[in-house]
Amino acid sequence: MSAGAMRVAVVGGGPGGLYAAALLARQGHTVDVWERGAPDETFGFGVVLSDETLGGIEQADSVVYAALSAEFVRWDDVDIVHRGRLLTSGGHGFAALGRRRLLEILHERCAGLGVRLRFRTGPVAAEALAASYDLVVAADGVHSATREAGAAHFRPTVTNGRCRYIWLAADFAFDAFRFEIAETEHGVMQLHAYPYAADASTVIVEMREEVWRAAGFDLCDEAESAARCGKIFSEALRGRPLRGNRSTWTGFRTVVNERWSHGNVVLLGDAAHTAHFSIGSGTKLAVEDALALAEAVAAEADVPAALTAYEAARRPAVASTQRAAAASMRWFEEIAGYVEQPARQFAFNLLTRSRRVTHDNLRLRDERFTRAVERDFGCSDEATAPMFTPFTLRGLTLRNRVVVSPMDMYSAEEGVPGDFHLVHLGARALGGAGLVMTEMVCVSAEGRITPGCAGLYTPEQAAAWRRITDFVHISAPGTALGVQLGHAGRKGSTRLMWEGMDDPLPHGNWPLVAASALPYRPGVSAVPRALAEADLAALRSEFAAAAVRAADCGFDLLELHCAHGYLLSGFLSPLTNRRTDAYGGSLENRLRFPLEVFDAVRAVWPDDRPMTVRLSATDWAPGGTSPEEAVEIAAAFAARGADAIDVSTGQVVADEVPEYGRSYQTPYADRIRNALGVPVIAVGAISSWDDVNSLLLAGRADLCAVGRPHLYDPHWTLHAAAEQSYEGPAAPWPAPYRAGSRKPPTGRG
Repeated sequence: MSAGAMRVAVVGGGPGGLYAAALLARQGHTVDVWERGAPDETFGFGVVLSDETLGGIEQADSVVYAALSAEFVRWDDVDIVHRGRLLTSGGHGFAALGRRRLLEILHERCAGLGVRLRFRTGPVAAEALAASYDLVVAADGVHSATREAGAAHFRPTVTNGRCRYIWLAADFAFDAFRFEIAETEHGVMQLHAYPYAADASTVIVEMREEVWRAAGFDLCDEAESAARCGKIFSEALRGRPLRGNRSTWTGFRTVVNERWSHGNVVLLGDAAHTAHFSIGSGTKLAVEDALALAEAVAAEADVPAALTAYEAARRPAVASTQRAAAASMRWFEEIAGYVEQPARQFAFNLLTRSRRVTHDNLRLRDERFTRAVERDFGCSDEATAPMFTPFTLRGLTLRNRVVVSPMDMYSAEEGVPGDFHLVHLGARALGGAGLVMTEMVCVSAEGRITPGCAGLYTPEQAAAWRRITDFVHISAPGTALGVQLGHAGRKGSTRLMWEGMDDPLPHGNWPLVAASALPYRPGVSAVPRALAEADLAALRSEFAAAAVRAADCGFDLLELHCAHGYLLSGFLSPLTNRRTDAYGGSLENRLRFPLEVFDAVRAVWPDDRPMTVRLSATDWAPGGTSPEEAVEIAAAFAARGADAIDVSTGQVVADEVPEYGRSYQTPYADRIRNALGVPVIAVGAISSWDDVNSLLLAGRADLCAVGRPHLYDPHWTLHAAAEQSYEGPAAPWPAPYRAGSRKPPTGRG
């Protein structure tokens, strides 16, 4: 830094704090480390680092890298034991060493660079050091006193997981990273184990909180816990005992901070962010933080600029890791729902749980294992990817697993679809998807979202839809066309999306109806009228009449829209249904009207044609539909004859706080599928064919609905086939397009 050498205080003597101290000392700064414990006082046993992290260490400090390289235990395999069957997947590449040895290496490096290591200091307040040091690095762990003292500035959010776990060790080295489940009388327990020395392994035992209590582990001390865990997993441990090291049962705490610095105090490692141990990320993130902080300090002119640069550089990577860790943690929390899967599918599901390892990636790592999973799934040959296998719903067999999501176009005139809809839906039908869905087609004029929404409540509308279904069936044979029926409820009478989504019309509004008289956007949206019982009967008839027209139009599948805060969704959510009659209150009552509509539609919809239901599996808001209730709702529709559940989320209340990210809605589809055994359609930021293949092979979905990518590329499915060298019947190129089925040669002329 141009300001010259600084005085730096590091609070916390874990790997992240020590490595930051060493790197900053190498730059010529005077560094003091304040650690409340003794030099060899630590928890846990082994530490796993990735090749990426080791590469950063090698570039920044060859001395530390050489010392670590001499100690690492390396292995490539992951062993997964499912109901006594061992499956191995190779090509993963891990490196680990003992946590105590890592600390010793860092102690030696710090001492050699002149860092003053102060042990047994007791609690040290970072704020108190800030006045006498130029920079204070708070690396004081998940229970950071610095973070708590400065909560008003850092604005932390701490979320508790649903499992309890304990760190133990075995005095022998596993051959691979081992995952194993034990199905006990109390519930499912899981073992995570890996070697960290030639004669030692870390062993983590984890289980849901309710299983932990039922098993009586809440009453066990360290020794008894180790003994009992050793007995439960005795076969994996080869009959050898487990030992502890200040080992206690704990719940994982996910820490997120809005800011990582305040003044000249900066958070690092677990003090700033945590990521579940199942992706081996805690020490990795802390070491990478240290690398980024040192780089920012060297590059920037002063401390404020350095801390801003550090946070800007690290946040994207940390956020990505936390999303992956959260997915992995949730997978293990829900592991009881997967134990009935076939062994190889269970193993594939486990390996791809965080979404960082995908089908394509795993095939590169271990082609033999992945091909075996594909064969189990039904891939007829090596050229057939999972997405190009057929799937049958009632009397309809889809040629592949790709669905074009329902997407509102707001381009109809008086509810009549026109040339735009013919070209829009026709292009996507020619594009190779197994099923193309219409937008939400409204059952009445008052049920429209906007004046541009399509309907099926007049003969003119039905004739226009017939023109579209005829085109698809003649020009894109083998593509199924589905219709989604719905009613906007309290979200109706609004402007076209590009004129102001959810904004009321400036004039020409129509009256709104809903389960309860609650506006979608208080103070902005119109207040709907709460439906009376006579209104409910009329609505049932409107839905049934639209279904009759849909059948006459030749649609292959019908979906009932019970999601996104529209009329039927408004009955399901406790946030939008405040009724005190038989249609409100309990979940059973909130389900009553949507099920009555489903029954009315199913009664007139042809028996051989499938019917699906779209649900919002969470409202992303406190007090809304819970994932557990979503399973109950799905079960109720499945019991009435729904052939599949189309699982979406949110858009029920305006003040929702969604957790966006890649494939962010698929865990809800996954949960419903594996809890009920009912087919599901997964949707939500599924953007690549690799994601589709991964979700299908893992048993998290039966069909994948892809929306915006099909707006960008109507031939998304055909292009996915070409990129995977698939030329079979599940993705046929239309005869006039066949010459373009292979990428053209590059070059000019």
